[in-house]
Amino acid sequence: MTRRVHPESMGFRTFKAVRRAARERAAPVRQRQRAALAGAVAVLAAANVLNNRVAPRLAPLTSAATVGVLLAVARRRGISWSEVGFQEGSRGLLIGGALASAVAGAYGVGIALPATRGFFRDERALALSPARVAEEALIQVPFGTVLLEEVGFRGVVHALVARSHGPVTATAVSSALFGLWHVLPAIDMLTANPALGRLAAGEDPTPGKPSTREVSRAVAGSVVATALAGVVFCELRRRGGLAAPSLLHVATNSLGYLFARLAPADASR
Repeated sequence: MTRRVHPESMGFRTFKAVRRAARERAAPVRQRQRAALAGAVAVLAAANVLNNRVAPRLAPLTSAATVGVLLAVARRRGISWSEVGFQEGSRGLLIGGALASAVAGAYGVGIALPATRGFFRDERALALSPARVAEEALIQVPFGTVLLEEVGFRGVVHALVARSHGPVTATAVSSALFGLWHVLPAIDMLTANPALGRLAAGEDPTPGKPSTREVSRAVAGSVVATALAGVVFCELRRRGGLAAPSLLHVATNSLGYLFARLAPADASR
């Protein structure tokens, strides 16, 4: 006796077969996506060490080369320029310009108040000649720091993760990596600006050589703070492309050199 096969069961088996075939086809694509992301992270890690420990003065060159490699990785995986964040140029400039102006105003208030002006006394800036301060503010920060961090984290890493896991996961992953990126700079910051370093660690910002515990807490605090900043930068990227977070980033860092020189010397004592 011949057993009848219900058409609906045949359709369900066909659907399962189609899904299985689709997953099998997608597996190599996901593997290539993960490999591209791992490669991008490895390139960023190497650049971080070069820029912070090996050749800091060559950071603009290192960063430009790294950005070229990262963009090549993204384009090879089919990421469009728009997905990277090269969009909304005019809107991004307006948003970023407004936020940069707000940073300048906040810094001005900060050095005017005795309670906060000590946080602007960064020994790295104070030890530099005027020419070197100009180099840091106009070359090293925009091209050695911001270019790489914005294209690297808000651009390429964000786009690679968003392609397979969506924008929310992309924001979380890129921001977490951005926080970890600041481990070495946080150690340098605590040496150059103990008051700000202790503030990041949740300690009393009083003068004195930082302890190992303070260094650990300052690094952890910096990682968390910069990861949260990364979330804000990703939102700015969504609204105004890479131009918006880039302008805010440049203002935050470059103006720090200027206001460190403007802060009265007796405020840090």
